[in-house]
Amino acid sequence: MEETKLDLKVLSILEDKIQLIKTEKGAIYLVGPIKLPVNLYGETVEFKWYCWLNCDEVTENFERIINKLSSINLAEFQQSSVLVYGDFQYGDDAIIRMHSICHTGDIFGSKRCDCGFQLKQSMKMIVEHGTGALFYLANHEGRGIGLFSKAMAYIFQENGYDTVDANQALGFVDDSRNYRDAIQVLKALRSKPVTLITNNPKKFDALKNSGLPVSGREALWGDVSEYNEKYLETKINRSGHMRDEDTCCND
Repeated sequence: MEETKLDLKVLSILEDKIQLIKTEKGAIYLVGPIKLPVNLYGETVEFKWYCWLNCDEVTENFERIINKLSSINLAEFQQSSVLVYGDFQYGDDAIIRMHSICHTGDIFGSKRCDCGFQLKQSMKMIVEHGTGALFYLANHEGRGIGLFSKAMAYIFQENGYDTVDANQALGFVDDSRNYRDAIQVLKALRSKPVTLITNNPKKFDALKNSGLPVSGREALWGDVSEYNEKYLETKINRSGHMRDEDTCCND
């Protein structure tokens, strides 16, 4: 199919907002920043929003990439994004959250997990801190098993399985997530140290092992109820998540 040439004015507007990040398997195309006013606990806070797309083709001719978008139906595929607050590129002290998408918790407000609470609370922590970023990681649903598999895992959980056993019953490992793309984007946006909002030492180690300067960790526990108490205990007892008082991590 013959590609349509973009109007020069349209192309000039978009080109200024696209950044190429080369990877081992191709490229990440990062779009932004875009002003995004957010309702955060009743107050309007303005973030800068970026979104990224993985692609096999590596080119700085962004017209080629843009021309393909209408034919590949991106709505069927998830894309990750990042909310940035304050002077993230140059600020001396920044705090970040690598947040895994949770359709049930983030959108519906499910009490079976603490994800919705962690999403909003980490955004609040970033704003209060003054500088930071929240990475919203699209392919991490159910610790990387996808929404449909997560629904079946919930059925196992309703029959006495914990989250680890439920995932394994479906043939998955406990946690199949990786943070490679998010780390590449983080490196493109900032080179100074960051503090990571997490209870998960695997996230902390992923950043440290990539060579990123990580200055510390902030715990993020809360919204405990009868519905997610076992889920949170499993995070600690079987998945190695740290309690509030635990320190982190490998030097």
